[in-house]
Amino acid sequence: MIRQMGKVLASLGALVCLVGTTHINAGTSDGTPVAYVYVANTPHPGAGNYTPHQVIAFAADAEGRLTALPGSPFDHDIGPMAVNGLYLMGAKGNQQIINIYKIASDGHLDYMGETNYAEHNQGRCGAAGQIFFDHTGHTLYVQEYDIDCANSGTASYAADVETGTLAYLGQTNTGSEYNDTNPASFIANNIYAYAAGPGDCYIYETGAFERNNNGLLTELNTIGALTSPEPPSSFRRYVAYLAAADTTNHVAMTEMPANPPDCLGRPVQLATYTADSHGNLTTTSTYANMPTTAIVSPYDLKMAPSGVLLAVGGQEGLQVFHFNGANPVTPYTGLLTRDPINEMFWDKDNHLYAISQSANKLHVFTITNSQHTEAPGSPYTITSPDNIIVQPLPLPWTK
Repeated sequence: MIRQMGKVLASLGALVCLVGTTHINAGTSDGTPVAYVYVANTPHPGAGNYTPHQVIAFAADAEGRLTALPGSPFDHDIGPMAVNGLYLMGAKGNQQIINIYKIASDGHLDYMGETNYAEHNQGRCGAAGQIFFDHTGHTLYVQEYDIDCANSGTASYAADVETGTLAYLGQTNTGSEYNDTNPASFIANNIYAYAAGPGDCYIYETGAFERNNNGLLTELNTIGALTSPEPPSSFRRYVAYLAAADTTNHVAMTEMPANPPDCLGRPVQLATYTADSHGNLTTTSTYANMPTTAIVSPYDLKMAPSGVLLAVGGQEGLQVFHFNGANPVTPYTGLLTRDPINEMFWDKDNHLYAISQSANKLHVFTITNSQHTEAPGSPYTITSPDNIIVQPLPLPWTK
């Protein structure tokens, strides 16, 4: 049972405006950007030794059309990225470093400094997977493989508003049951966050985390027994692999049919959970009311800022569903593309940006509750896209 937090949320302070609210803007038709899009790209893949990344940057207009920013691509050797409205943080290439960039009003990135995320780790081990902010943008979390030379874990850092400097808060060791590729997703109270899956069907725990008053993310008691709907008689259990929270207290998860230690290679289904005031998850999802997706091997799951659209991407392509809180997820689109989709992000103007590493493409879709279409000019050819992040506009100083 997840313990009761017994705390009140700390003052959001100056960074509340950075992440912003979850409303959908109407956008403009005059070419004014609605988002900046940053893609970490390997310009010379397959060259043998490690090849530094570069960042290809775009401005997206209200129709989802992309225009390259002046000076792009930028020689920033980073992979996984996170933004909070003031800063872009990026895990540096093959080094144990987080690079810090200030996002200029025109979208270019000004280097501000770096943080060695392994300096506090036992044995100085650790390799960054995903990095992400909490809802306020106060705190950056770095998911690390081999954080203590044996297990995975998450390190927490307080981000300074003026300089972007990262102050180490501590870390939580999540053992071997979670990997570093699936970021935790915060529900609306910014206290509880959830992550799912190591990427196989042998270990099938789901992680529940609590954000403390200073921003430190710590692991709560496992909720594994609560996170799998009862399977039909044809297999032994569902394995949760990806999690995405809505704008209140609900969490969507992809559920993979499995006879542990084996996955069955069947299409995943989508479950929905409700978090109570103590962070405990309950579900009314069953094998009968969970929609089946066209995805067998899921790579990413993202909730739209509205909280009512849910995108699932994987080896088989990209599909979007209606998310209905505690009620069952319902089908919406078919496959919007059959290109394998590795990572994706929404902006706040009805656009979904998705990269395909194997197809070397960046797709942009305009998706509302009732309509969906690929944006003009999409897909875009990218040499070797590794990661993507989207910064909705306007930035704080252009409001």
